[in-house]
Amino acid sequence: MPVAVITGASKGLGRALAAALAERGWDLVLGARTADVLERSARYAGAHGTRVVAVAGDVTDGAHRTALLAAAQELGGVDLLVSNASVLGAEPLVRLDAQPLAGLRTALETNVVAALGLVQEALPQLRAAEAGTVIAVSSEAAAEAYETWGGYGASKAALDQLAAVLGVEEPGLRVWAVEPGDLDSMDTDLYAAAVPDDGGEPRPSPDSVVPGFLRLLDERPMSGRYAAPALLETV
Repeated sequence: MPVAVITGASKGLGRALAAALAERGWDLVLGARTADVLERSARYAGAHGTRVVAVAGDVTDGAHRTALLAAAQELGGVDLLVSNASVLGAEPLVRLDAQPLAGLRTALETNVVAALGLVQEALPQLRAAEAGTVIAVSSEAAAEAYETWGGYGASKAALDQLAAVLGVEEPGLRVWAVEPGDLDSMDTDLYAAAVPDDGGEPRPSPDSVVPGFLRLLDERPMSGRYAAPALLETV
């Protein structure tokens, strides 16, 4: 069975994508900081009968990244690496004149540096895979200027650039930066922390955008940047 490593897999999009892949027969290594919540997500995905390994820890910790990939190697080697773990840098989001610099550093360390560190360590396994793939979960804020989204958006823009260059440097892989769409306004804890006073409008569930990610895996287009809403239009 193919093996996927997904960070930020205890909730939201990571959890939804893990369950969808498990339903398709993928074995999984799931990472997140909160062990008990991660274990519940692992059991949820594992109900489909595939092997699911939960590795609790912080993706900024090199030892945790090594543990994720060691677990993937035990399952046969990683075929798909999904960098979904993210932090905002300020909760709720604030204008740049009030952006805590320490928070920005944390966002860059988690959203960019740790993602690259995981890719670097995973490359031997990905290169050996029949269809090695990297998905970097991006944001609309990486490409458009929205008030209060500057710090977070800057970190995701940096992640986009890393993904773009990796796609050029590793032509044997598929490397996709994927934005969930509409300022990531899914019904997730991350969005609720970013914009707690958004008027209480109903937001789409993370499950609703997963078919866009699955379409990429099915069709395997060239490495590049994609938006889930556009992928969903013809799913």
